[in-house]
Amino acid sequence: MMKKVRKKIKAYVSKINFALHRTPHVIEYKDTCPSEYIPEPYRAVIILSADFELAWAWRFAYSREISERFAQTARKNIPKILSLCDQYHIPITWATVGHLFLERCSKNGYRAHPSMSRIPYHKSHYWSYNSGDWFEHDPCTDYKTSPAWYGPDLVKMIVRAKTQHEIACHTFSHIDCRDCVCPQSVFIDEINECQRCASRLGVSMKSFVHPGHTIGNLNALKKCGFTSFRTDYRNVLAYPEKHTSGLWEFKTTTEIKYREEWSLQYHMYRYTKIIEKALKAQRLCYFWFHPSIDPIFIEVVMPVLFEFIVSKRNMLWITTTSAYVDWLERNER
Repeated sequence: MMKKVRKKIKAYVSKINFALHRTPHVIEYKDTCPSEYIPEPYRAVIILSADFELAWAWRFAYSREISERFAQTARKNIPKILSLCDQYHIPITWATVGHLFLERCSKNGYRAHPSMSRIPYHKSHYWSYNSGDWFEHDPCTDYKTSPAWYGPDLVKMIVRAKTQHEIACHTFSHIDCRDCVCPQSVFIDEINECQRCASRLGVSMKSFVHPGHTIGNLNALKKCGFTSFRTDYRNVLAYPEKHTSGLWEFKTTTEIKYREEWSLQYHMYRYTKIIEKALKAQRLCYFWFHPSIDPIFIEVVMPVLFEFIVSKRNMLWITTTSAYVDWLERNER
């Protein structure tokens, strides 16, 4: 009961802050011209990013059963999302857990992926790993037997879609990447395994999303050939910034999700208003979401949101993270 009350209060406060224009916050810059970050003839840029994880994200936060339930929802949603993307010609940056590239895997002795370095026990805002083996939930079967833990069929569906999406990296097994938790050797093992598995499907990754917003190992990430990462410290309308590591940092505008405390009409109103705000401020609008989102959002809200985005196509550059970075690099002073 108290949890529901807290959720209602949080949703209500969020609506107040939005009505008072406190969120998303428009970051102001000195001596910066919008044309440095917004290509002509556009007035704003929009990126949609999906954290593609299936069951890997929540296994140390909830039960295996709940994690697999999230995965089942995502599997049902992704074909519908891709269909909408093709209908409206809207690309998505799919931040993909590397294990999903696999068709199958098996145990060598008693452990899954014995060649992989293990992350030490740790606790974060999203999960607690304090016993057992990091890969203990890996079924070590195949994508037909255990579709919650493998996703090559979905990756191929994304790659072969009419719309040109981007496959980004979300580590191999959804690890905490913070420097205080993750040794560089573990991080590099995760990235190398991602790149190896992705290359089998003809995928090359340049953009990176830290699981659970656990920012870290940025210098190692740059050395591994990546060009950008995403942060979520605060909901903002901003420009990408060049980090000291040499990577481009993308600050998120908001997570698009379904809140049962909001009406469907309010969902539509809120997200379209954010885009209008980005156009007025001449900023990047960076939306992100989980494919395991409530199906009603995809069926009712997402078509309206996509239709609105397309209606602004002459003013709004609809692109992926890596395509935007390519433009930034070409136009960097």
